[in-house]
Amino acid sequence: MEFTGRAADLDLLGRQLNLVTDAAGATRGRAVIVTGRRRVGKSRLVQELCDRSGLPYLVFQATWGRNSAAERADFVAALAHSPLRGAELVAGISAADWSQALRTLAVALPDDAASIVVVDEVPWLVEQDSEFEGALQTVWDRYLSAKPVLLVLVGSDISVMEALQSHGRPFFGRATKMTVQPLHLADVQAMTGLSAAESMDALLITGGFPEIVQSWRPGMSRKDFLSDATANPLSPLLVAGELSMLGEFPETSRSRAVLQAIGSGERTYGAIAAAAGSTGALSAGTLTPLLNTLQAKRIVAADVPLSTKPDNKNKRYRIADSYLRFWLAFLERGIPLIERGRGDLALERIERSWTTWRGRAVEPVIRDSVLRLLPDAHWPEVEAVGGWWNRQNNPELDLIGADRQPVAGSVHFVGSIKWLEDRPFDRHDYDSLARAVLAVPGTQHDIALVAVSRSGVDGGLPLAASWGPEELLRAWQ
Repeated sequence: MEFTGRAADLDLLGRQLNLVTDAAGATRGRAVIVTGRRRVGKSRLVQELCDRSGLPYLVFQATWGRNSAAERADFVAALAHSPLRGAELVAGISAADWSQALRTLAVALPDDAASIVVVDEVPWLVEQDSEFEGALQTVWDRYLSAKPVLLVLVGSDISVMEALQSHGRPFFGRATKMTVQPLHLADVQAMTGLSAAESMDALLITGGFPEIVQSWRPGMSRKDFLSDATANPLSPLLVAGELSMLGEFPETSRSRAVLQAIGSGERTYGAIAAAAGSTGALSAGTLTPLLNTLQAKRIVAADVPLSTKPDNKNKRYRIADSYLRFWLAFLERGIPLIERGRGDLALERIERSWTTWRGRAVEPVIRDSVLRLLPDAHWPEVEAVGGWWNRQNNPELDLIGADRQPVAGSVHFVGSIKWLEDRPFDRHDYDSLARAVLAVPGTQHDIALVAVSRSGVDGGLPLAASWGPEELLRAWQ
C-alpha cells in the first residue's frame, strides 16, 4: 500500500539517520525512542524509513506474553538471517540473557558502514524481563554507541516508553524521543479529497488513524462512508477500535468501564465514578489511580478552565483521540447490530446524535488549530488556547486565548465555536458571548471577542477575529 503523509515524521527520523551516516553526532551511534498510540502507524513509519534508506537493517518485533528466553532466541535468529554485514558471524549462537543477545547484535554490526536496527514493542520486553533495560544501557554504552547504527526503540505503551527516558532509569539520557501522532487535518484532507469542513468530519470519525483514513475513498461523503462501514463487520472503522480496546483493556477491567463512562459523555469526576461502578459509585481510591493511568497512556485527557485564577479541581475529562471517542459513543454498542446485518439501525443512531456529538468533539481540534495560527501580529502574546467553565457549566466558553497555561498571566480574547452546516455565527451568538465574558477571571468589558464557525459569520458583528474551516485547515498545511 502506498505510503502517504508523515513527511515531518520521516524528516525527523531522517535527520537522526544523517547524524549516523555523516558521523556528526556526539557518539557514532544514535538511539531514538518512538512512541504513540496503538495503531497510529509507528511500525509502518519506521519500515518506510528503512526501505527508503537503502541501508541494511534489522526489524525485530516482540511478542506479547512470550517468555524472555524464547524472545532472545528469536532475536538472535532474526539477526543471523538479516542483511547486516556480520550476520553470518552470529549464526548458531545462543544467548543466556539480554546482555549476551545485545552483544551479539554488536558483533553483527559493521564498524565502517551505517545500519538500522529496530526493536518493536519494547514495553513487552521490559515486562517480560526486568534486566532488559539494564542490559540495553550497558551494551549501548560499551559497544553499540561506538557503531554507526541508528537504534530505533518502538512501543505503544506511552507511559512505559517515557519511563525509559526518565531520571534514574538505566537508559536515561541516551536516546532522542519522538511521539508519532495520528494524521492531522491537512493529511486527512489530502487523502480523502474532501472540503475543509468535510475533512474535519472525517478527522473526527477516523481520528487520523492511517488504516481507517485509507479506507475512506477519495470524495466519499460522511454518510456514504458510515453506511459502508456499518454494513461491513470487518471494516477498519469497526475493527480498529475493538482491537485497540481488547489489546489494552479487557472487557472485565475497571479501566474499560471508566473509558466507557467517559466515552458515553460523562465529563466530571463524580459522574464518571457513578457511571463506571457496577453496584455503586467507584471509590476515589479506585477511580483516581485509574484516571491517572489512562492519562499517562494518553488515552484520556483532563482539561481545566483557562483563566488567571487556578481551578485544578474543576476538571473535565474526555477521550483524547476522537476516533476512540466516536467508537465508544456509537460503534461499540452497534457492533452486535452490524454483525446480524442491521447496520442500518446503528447508522440511524449515529445520525440522530451526530450534530450534538460533533459539537463537543470538535472543540479540542479547533483549539489546537487556532493555537497553530498563533501567536501572530495581532496577538503576539497568545501561546495558549483553552476553554473556561464554572462548576455549573453556566456559562461555558469555548475559546480562551492567554499567554500561558494552566494558569494565565493575562487573557487576550474570549470566543465561541458554532459548528453547524445550516447556521452561521449570528447576532444572537454574539450577544450570548458578550454577556458571558465577565465571568472569566482576568477579563475586562473591552476584551476581544472571536468566533469559529463552520458556516461563516454574519456581517456587522464587532468581532476581533473569526476563523472558518479553510483557515483551520491552513493551520496544518
